[in-house]
Order: sequence, then C-alpha cells, then structure tokens
Amino acid sequence: MMPGTYTVAVRTLCEFTAKQGDLDLRFTPAPSAQQGIEGHQAVAARRGPGFQAELALAGEHRHLRVRGRADGYDPNSQRLEEFKTFKGELSRQPANHRGLHWAQARIYGWLLCRRLGLARLTIALVYVDIATTHETVLLQDCTADDLRTHFEAACERFLDWADREMAHRAQRDGALAALRFPCDGFRTGQRALAEAVYRAARAGRCLMAQAPTGIGKTLGTLFPVLKACPGERIDKIFFLTAKGSGASMAMQALQTLGTGRSGVGLRVIELAAREKACEHPDKACHGDSCPLARGFYDRLPAAREAAAAQGQLDRQALREIGLAHGVCPYYLGQEMVRWSDVVVGDYNYYYDSGGLLHALALANQWRVVVLVDEAHNLVERARSMYSASLHHAALRRVRTGAPAALRKPLDRLHRAWNRLAREQPQPYRVLPDAPRTLVTALQALTTAVGDWLADQSLPGDDELLRWHFDALHFARLLEAFGEHSLIDLSTDGPTGDERRKSADTVLCVRNVVPGPFLAPRFAAAHSTVLFSATLAPAGFYTDTLGLPADTAWVDVEAPFSAEQLSVQVVRSVSTRFARRGASLAPIARLIADQYAARPGNYLAFFSSFDYLDQVAAALARSHPGIPWWAQSRRMPAPERERFLARFTPESSGIGFAVLGGLFAEGVDLPGERLIGAFIATLGLPQVNPVNEAMCHRLQAAFGRGHDYTYLYPGIRKVVQAAGRVIRTPTDRGSIHLIDDRFARPQVLGLLPDWWHIDLGVRAPA
Repeated sequence: MMPGTYTVAVRTLCEFTAKQGDLDLRFTPAPSAQQGIEGHQAVAARRGPGFQAELALAGEHRHLRVRGRADGYDPNSQRLEEFKTFKGELSRQPANHRGLHWAQARIYGWLLCRRLGLARLTIALVYVDIATTHETVLLQDCTADDLRTHFEAACERFLDWADREMAHRAQRDGALAALRFPCDGFRTGQRALAEAVYRAARAGRCLMAQAPTGIGKTLGTLFPVLKACPGERIDKIFFLTAKGSGASMAMQALQTLGTGRSGVGLRVIELAAREKACEHPDKACHGDSCPLARGFYDRLPAAREAAAAQGQLDRQALREIGLAHGVCPYYLGQEMVRWSDVVVGDYNYYYDSGGLLHALALANQWRVVVLVDEAHNLVERARSMYSASLHHAALRRVRTGAPAALRKPLDRLHRAWNRLAREQPQPYRVLPDAPRTLVTALQALTTAVGDWLADQSLPGDDELLRWHFDALHFARLLEAFGEHSLIDLSTDGPTGDERRKSADTVLCVRNVVPGPFLAPRFAAAHSTVLFSATLAPAGFYTDTLGLPADTAWVDVEAPFSAEQLSVQVVRSVSTRFARRGASLAPIARLIADQYAARPGNYLAFFSSFDYLDQVAAALARSHPGIPWWAQSRRMPAPERERFLARFTPESSGIGFAVLGGLFAEGVDLPGERLIGAFIATLGLPQVNPVNEAMCHRLQAAFGRGHDYTYLYPGIRKVVQAAGRVIRTPTDRGSIHLIDDRFARPQVLGLLPDWWHIDLGVRAPA
C-alpha cells in the first residue's frame, strides 16, 4: 500500500470507471451552468420540510478518499436524489450517459448510508426538463451492502491509477523543490518579476505585473510558480494565451525548464481548438458517424496510459497517440487535462462561460494558479466571450431552406423579429430590456432545433447549425443580463418601408464590463497572475476585469536606457480623419528622410488599411527607390510569413501595417531586423453609436467613460507597436509618434517612463 491518501471527486471516479461505449454528443448542448443551478433550485424548492439540499459527503476505501456533494436527501422517505437537467426529449439520451448518472447516484448512496448507518436507501435519478421544469423520476431501492460493493469495486478499479498519480505527484514535487533557474542568470527585471509572482503564489492572491518586452516574461512567471507548487500544494498551472504564438513560447519555456521525462517530469498539455484538432470535420461526434467516436470510452484507458507516459503533449503528440489508439485527439486532450500538471491554452478555456478548465477546477476542488499572458487582451476577449449577436438575414436564410418540422417555430420568430424591426426608426438603438415576445419565440425555436438535430446521423445544414449555436449562446447571455451589458438593435443596409426587406437587423447582447463574469473565476483560483508590457493604468484593468480589491501590482523596471531609443513627437501633422489628406505628403517625406539618415528596416503603423494605402502610394510616387511592402486585409498565414521574412539583418525597407493588427504585437524582430517605427495615429477607437453607448455605460459605472472607451485602449496599442523596436539591451532604434495630440500631458503620462521624448520635431515641409 502506498503511504498517504489520494482524494478524488465522485464525478471523476465515475467517469474513470463507469464510462463505456461511444462518445456521443447528440444529447447536447447541455443546459448552461446557470440553467442547471436554477433547475436544481426549482426542484429542491418543491420538496417538503426536512429535505436536505447540497449534502457534502465523503468516504474512504483503503487509501482512496472519495468526496462530492449530493443534490438532496429526504430523511422521511430515506430517499437520496440526484438531479440532472436536460433539453429536448429524454428518450434520446444515450444509454451510457444514464449509466454514468446511476453510477454517481450509487456512490453518493453508499457515502450517505455509511454516514447515517442506514441499512437501505431509495435512490432517485430526477431528470428536469429546463423548458418546463417537468420532472421524470427513476427509482432504485438498494441495500447498503449492494451500494458498498459497488463503491468498493469502483475504488478498486481506480486505485492502481491513484497509486501512480501519488507517485508522480511525489516525484514532481521533489524535483520542483530542487529546480534551478535554467539560464546563466536572470535578465535585468526578470528576477523582480519572478519574485513578485512567487510572493503572489505563496500568498494566494492576484497580481498584475507590468513588465517590458524582452525580459523573458514567460520564463519569469512559469519558474516561480513551479517553485511554489510543492509548498502551496498547487495541483495545476493554467498558462492562458491570447494567440498561438504565446502558447508556443510557453511550451518552449517549459522544455527549457527540463520538463521532459529526463527532467522535472511534469505532465504538460497544449489544448487546441476543436476545429483545428478534428480529424473528421465532415462527421458528427457520435459512434454512428465518426470512427474515432465509436467505442471511444472502451479504447480510452489505453490511450490515457500512453498519453500520461508521454509527458509533453503538444498538438502533434496528442494527434499521434489518439490515432494510434483509435480515439478522437481533441477529446483525448480534454481527458488528459485531469492528469496534467501544466495546461497551456487559450483564454476561453478558463474564462468563457463554458470554460473546461474552470469547470474541472471547481468539480475537483483543484488548487490552481492561472497565468494570463499578454493580459491587456483579456478585456476585449472577455467582452467578446460574453457578447452575442443574431442576424435577421441569417434567420431568413435558415427559414427558406428549413425542414418541415422547424417551419412553425421559425415563422413565429420571424414574425416577432419583423415587429421589432418596424419599431426601429433609426440605424442604431439601445433597448431598455430584451424584447419578451422575441425571446419566447427564440427559446421555442432552440428547443425545436435541438430535438431535430438529435435525430440526425450527420451534422446536417451548416447554416442551421451555426445559427442554432449562436441562438443558444444569445439565450444564455440573456439569463445573466445586467448593468454590465447592453442590448442593442442595429440596421445594416437601406431603411424605410420600401427597402426594409433588403436590410439586415442585428440584435446584440453586448458586454461592456466583463468583471461580473470574471470575478468568480479569479476567486476560484488559488492565485492569478496577469502580465503584459502594457497594463497601465492599473485602475482600468481592475475595474473592467473585476479583480479583487487586494490585487497586488508590480511595475518592473525596463532593462533599456533612453539612449537606446529616439522618441520624437511630430506635432506639425494631424492624423484626424478630416485632415488626413493633408498629412500624406508630410508623412511620406518624414519616412524618406529618416530612411536616408539611417537605412534599414522600419514598420509604419496606421489607423486603417485605407490610410495605409494612401501613405504607401504617396511614398512610392515621391521616393520610388525606397523598398516597401504592406499588410493586406484578411492576410493568410503564408503572406504573413513572407511579410515578416523581409525583415532580415541585411535588408532595408518600410513595412506598412495597421495599428492593433497582426504585426503590432507578438512580433520579435531584434537587432538590425527592425530599427524604427512610425506611428501615425493615436489608435483611438472610432467614434460611432456603439462605442458611444459603451462610453455612457462606462461613465455611469466608473466616471471615466471617454478614457476607458477611447484613450486607454488607443495608447495601449501605440505602446505595443512601439515595443517592436527595442527587444534586447543592445538594440538601437527610433520611434516617430505622428500627431499633435501625442504632446498632450494626459497622453504623455501613459507612455513608458524610460522613454526620453522630443516634443519639438516638425515634419519636413
């Protein structure tokens, strides 16, 4: 027997030991978490006096401790109840889903019999229809001996794995305690960052860390958290990124730390989006359609063993193991999250409403540290997670080709939408609340489509499927609507009675302040570290993200000197839209003069593709000998690679790009590959009805509407773009900030402290 005790959640134990047969998603999408909570509360409220809801239970078998929370117990009838909310027809529920539910209920049954000394118990599976709250109750009368036998058999099947997990954890923590920083020494500023992260992990609090580009933030955050794991009993580290490049850097940093089988022995997994990992995108996720779903749970144990032995599970490794064992690589990755030490993935895996990592952390009561890379992106990304739009034009297209079974609910929603559109005299309007008739029709339609899809062996019409999932997301956000969001209706295209049929009205639940949604995610983590080169002003991020009041802050000193970077404000040029035409020739001359003074590679950033094209054309006309290349709209990956490949130590020319776009952050061009940047915009978001509505909401919430909507997001993009120039302590370069507004004190106060800014520069006449 292994020393110590291994603790496992009831659900995890049952999913490990009781799942069998096919992967089958036809009885999904499941109710949202909020719908599930409300369904459980509604059922519990119907029960009589003495009914005990949310009953915490735990028990042991040998050195395995099993814990969980049963939904309810009625001591008068000695009946334990397990609630399961669902959508659609219960008769369509796959048998292995119900088998898993019974397995969970029986485990809870034994834990209750053991606590209360019961000889018998009635177990009830209570299926609650979310649409009607109607209950379907399935009953089993069980003896305590039968329940104990089932419990012990499940534990025995799990114990060998539990023993290996305990051995892995002991080896992991021992190796981490002895871990040394892998490089010759910390870079300037990297030690200060690492110390602040370590203190936050030890204290169990949130940290915002503003640290300049080039100091090694990825390694400087991963190393101290790994060191804190043994002492703080950290179960998992979630390294969350906004872009794939951030995930690649994290995986490389973990390799540098020696996390392979010959090093620390961490299990690391990189999560991929479903559309990127799917081997059969033309098939549905169930055994009647996809060969990798057929018998998935029967072949999963062998695949899980192989994956656990691999150590580092990047996308390619997961694919190879999945295909070798005949299981879906994407869902193998979802399974291996449970048995990994570090998970690298997109923000949405933890912060989205259906985030896998957050759900697993709660269900298993893990102690997790969350590292948020390039955290300045989290505000906009979280807003998009908690926003949803529905297009009337898409509804009309779906309605035209819909099957007969869906015509009636589609017609009902179409009529409700037409009534709403007739009340829309202007192109944009913020609604006081969700239109009730339309919402009721929408709920009826999503239920009907869900039932229809459950009967299909193939995915069916792509447009119907897309619209259905959009509608489900929209309906879920309506449940949580509050002062943090807007409901607005906008009209694209012509308006008026004669032309209204060709216009598209768009109904949107638009999140403005994601904090109320994110705050529980911060609270669920032992510690969260948000790091970026641009996290100032701190109040903007604490307000909008909903960070705890005791969140720590560190502003890491830059390892660069003012002598490395010439920063010049060109006050004689305005890039305001009304004066843009007059700015073209002066900007082209400025670029040409700087290029002549110091030939090399430069990036020139503009507020839009139109502006970019106009300046590039002006430069080509006036100085045809200067090489240049430009970012294009919807630039595919091969073109992006060719754009960056032109920046070599030996080349020279001007790369034209859009501020806030592909090449304004996350691009590393050290040394002579990039020696300067021209930024011909403050990056302020466009003044339009949507942004103005958000501005009013932010003003009401925080009293800083204009700054929070326009100024801070704009200057952040400027600083990010400027950060492409100086990447190492030996780099030398220049930045030209082209607009008279850059000289304003409020703007200057948002620029990096280590810059020495020349305010006296004028564009060439």
